[in-house]
Amino acid sequence: MSGDWLSSYPAIGGLEPAARERLATRGQRISAPAGAPLFQPGAECGNFLFLLDGTVRVQMVAENGREIVLYRVGGGETCIMTTACLMAHQGYGAEGIAETAIEAIAVPEPAFRELLATSATFRDFVFDAFGTRLADLMVLIEEVAFRRLDLRLADLLLKRGGGGAMEVTHQELAVELGSVREVVSRVLKEFERKGWVALARGRISVADAKGLQNYIQSMAA
Repeated sequence: MSGDWLSSYPAIGGLEPAARERLATRGQRISAPAGAPLFQPGAECGNFLFLLDGTVRVQMVAENGREIVLYRVGGGETCIMTTACLMAHQGYGAEGIAETAIEAIAVPEPAFRELLATSATFRDFVFDAFGTRLADLMVLIEEVAFRRLDLRLADLLLKRGGGGAMEVTHQELAVELGSVREVVSRVLKEFERKGWVALARGRISVADAKGLQNYIQSMAA
């Protein structure tokens, strides 16, 4: 197939000709609708994916049903969970869900390993992406373990709805934060009492972004 899709990944723009040819001929275009499960815990990984368009949510679900979003993969990015599985010959440790309709290029495991072994540019790309995402995960672990939920929720509201309203449920916010709906709802009610947010069914509006920012700063002082 054509390698035109490689333009979505500037970091491998300098691929060696042989490596570029291998990606162009071995990669297969795939697509999935919003909501489609892409991988599950324990499942084997047979392909390295280059996401071209859309968003994939990678999350973990505990036995008690509690969920936490680990990260999202967007167009022009790769999934480190997939990279780790391929390199360690292990099954997935989390689940991946197409948050929107997606298009991607799937490169079979044998071709992925050939590229790692023969292309310095491809190898650097894979490990740079892995290292960057791992650093993000370390930040997430630190926040979940050591930072107060109300401050993390205030941060999330400012990032997602600082400009006004957002369509989101309390359960969805709980998943983002690695908490439970009841706790998130209690904090949101307190934020509403202080006039920082306005709550409606399936909808939250940031009414006073400055108030949320001041609260975060005061708690950090």
